[in-house]
Amino acid sequence: MANAPVQRMSQLMAKTLRDDPADAEVLSHKLLVRAGYVRRTAAGIWSWLPLGKKVLANVERIVREEMDAIGAQEVSLPALLPREPYEATGRWDEYGAELFRLQDRKGGDYLLGPTHEEIFTLLVKDQCSSYKDLPVILYQIQTKFRDEARPRAGILRGREFLMKDSYSFDTEDEGLAQSYALHRQAYQRVFERLGLDYRIVAATAGAMGGSKSEEFLAPAEAGEDTFADCPNCDFAANTEAISYELKPVDGSAVPAAEEIPTPDTPTIETLAASLGVPASATLKNLLVKVDGEIVAVGVPGDREVDMGKVEEHFAPATVEMVTEADFAERADLVRGYVGPQGLGKVTYIADPRVAPGTAWITGANKAGMHAKNVVAGRDFEVEEYVDVVVVKEGDPCPKCGTGLKLDRAIEIGHIFQLGRKYADALKLDVLGQNGKPVRVTMGSYGIGVSRAVAALAEQSADEKGLCWPAEVAPADVHVVAAGKALQTELALEVSDKLAAAGLRVMVDDRAGVSPGVKFTDAELMGVPKILVAGRRSAEGVVELKDRRTGDREELTVDEAIARLTA
Repeated sequence: MANAPVQRMSQLMAKTLRDDPADAEVLSHKLLVRAGYVRRTAAGIWSWLPLGKKVLANVERIVREEMDAIGAQEVSLPALLPREPYEATGRWDEYGAELFRLQDRKGGDYLLGPTHEEIFTLLVKDQCSSYKDLPVILYQIQTKFRDEARPRAGILRGREFLMKDSYSFDTEDEGLAQSYALHRQAYQRVFERLGLDYRIVAATAGAMGGSKSEEFLAPAEAGEDTFADCPNCDFAANTEAISYELKPVDGSAVPAAEEIPTPDTPTIETLAASLGVPASATLKNLLVKVDGEIVAVGVPGDREVDMGKVEEHFAPATVEMVTEADFAERADLVRGYVGPQGLGKVTYIADPRVAPGTAWITGANKAGMHAKNVVAGRDFEVEEYVDVVVVKEGDPCPKCGTGLKLDRAIEIGHIFQLGRKYADALKLDVLGQNGKPVRVTMGSYGIGVSRAVAALAEQSADEKGLCWPAEVAPADVHVVAAGKALQTELALEVSDKLAAAGLRVMVDDRAGVSPGVKFTDAELMGVPKILVAGRRSAEGVVELKDRRTGDREELTVDEAIARLTA
């Protein structure tokens, strides 16, 4: 393969900015725009400029190499997809407003693909007819679409994004487990090569369905996911996936429930203050509507309900808060004084902390009245226990009991054991060894390629700008001509020699730009090595700087070339 030509900044479309964009909220958004890597086209829609495209392509290359290494085969499927397969699996409706839907001129319904489980399933159904054709792993690197209500954080949460999605097809569950393990190992190699700090955590399946699911998270302040990490054992999970064992207690010694007057105490805070008890002694009952039917959610008074968990539990049903109109229609529901005892025509679910035998102070379903000594399992029944509280720092580890540590992170990968959900819906069978049909089992595996670029920017940047790991950087060395004709001549000469040696070289040969601006841009753009042709150019001496550490040394041209190509 021919060596890459030297990229001269005098010809490069990369306009740097001194100030942060006014709409930028997170570090990666600020720096990728300022350094000339991306530009906003519309809300949640981004254009990749030459430097950004090079970084994106390097991430793609690493992902592609590791997928090929496990025997996966790359294909390219359309992004514009018909409605029917997604209707067969129920996801046409389950995706809700986040699905981009459109019609052709004949009125036919289509969508822009968020993920491609259905289409890959149909492809394998068309191409594979026997157990001899399996197992197979297929993948693509393609633009996906999601109609985000509030696109934010630059390329971290856009309405279109580049993703690697792969799918495994096996005839047995043991084969699925092996395909899942292959992907898990490949993802570890990908993220290690990218230079990302990451965690593997237990996760929920969400709209994807299936059984086992794990996320690969990159810790960062800009992250939208919260994960819990146990400092004492190997437990780690997205907070949405944490569950606790139901532990009933003996409530036989608790006196009979008793109503007590509590005027003007419609909130947990006012109730606890009035009675002189901790909020944890009270029972909070949140009312929601699930496809129009009222459901009460019980949690300890000192905890908040995680609506994401509630929505996940009832998906694909629509969950919304009750309104004043709902209270007006139900005289038995007294706002601020709802209790589970004697609650008619309302489904009652509760967090495992509201275990059988636990006693509570809760609403008496009468204005200005509460009840004490209300025991779960004696005075009211819980129809279903669901982990619905917001996990807090210090909550016990479900595995060992040690207080959990919480961190923010960016989701960069997700792997699922889907099982037969999509194969059942689309009737994906092959002939088994005995000549009878066998239902295929599937796995689904995603890496956010464009999101990985943002995660790298978040984790590796410093106060001066971007600082790319070597394997994803847009160049190996950034040569700066810090002066006039002599320095520029030497910079171009060194650049040609480095390129001839196989390095990817960017040289700042811009005329009329001060050395200070060039140095600032070099640090902002974040190429790992910076080589400066400066004040000692006449002696054939240059300065080599490590962008990450800041270490610098003066070397002859030959020494610098030897050091960079070693």
